[in-house]
Amino acid sequence: MATVFWDRKGIVLIDFLERGLTINADDYCETVRKLRRAIQNKRRGMLSSGIVLLHDNARPHTAARTAQLLQQLRWEVFDHPPYSPDLAPSDYHLFMHLKKSLASQSFEDGDRLKTDVTTWFKSLAADFFDAGIRKLCATIPKMCGGQRGLCGQIR
Repeated sequence: MATVFWDRKGIVLIDFLERGLTINADDYCETVRKLRRAIQNKRRGMLSSGIVLLHDNARPHTAARTAQLLQQLRWEVFDHPPYSPDLAPSDYHLFMHLKKSLASQSFEDGDRLKTDVTTWFKSLAADFFDAGIRKLCATIPKMCGGQRGLCGQIR
């Protein structure tokens, strides 16, 4: 499994989980800490301007430990209504295209798959990611009453 964090400029972090393992709140919190370091390195100034995190309602994402860490980091969490796939740009934009790209390939091992997935993500231009965020921003006023912060600077 891969946890992928991205913004309108591109991939910020890909964190792969070993095959057969499941993610829990402790694992997710460690991934969020990795994300913070990745943002510091790749998006200078972004931490001081504010982070809005959109993740679904999976248990590790909504666990008290995760909420406490996100509050300590002063990151805003975009409320994700249940059963709202149109508010999951990783599903309808990013992974949909990744699946098409990998559909005709077979992989002998997980390392080769990780390499190909990472290479595919790195091959994408910033306008691909920007288009995914714009699709989300077009949906937000309809679904969420225009929750602030996420799309304000994009338009």
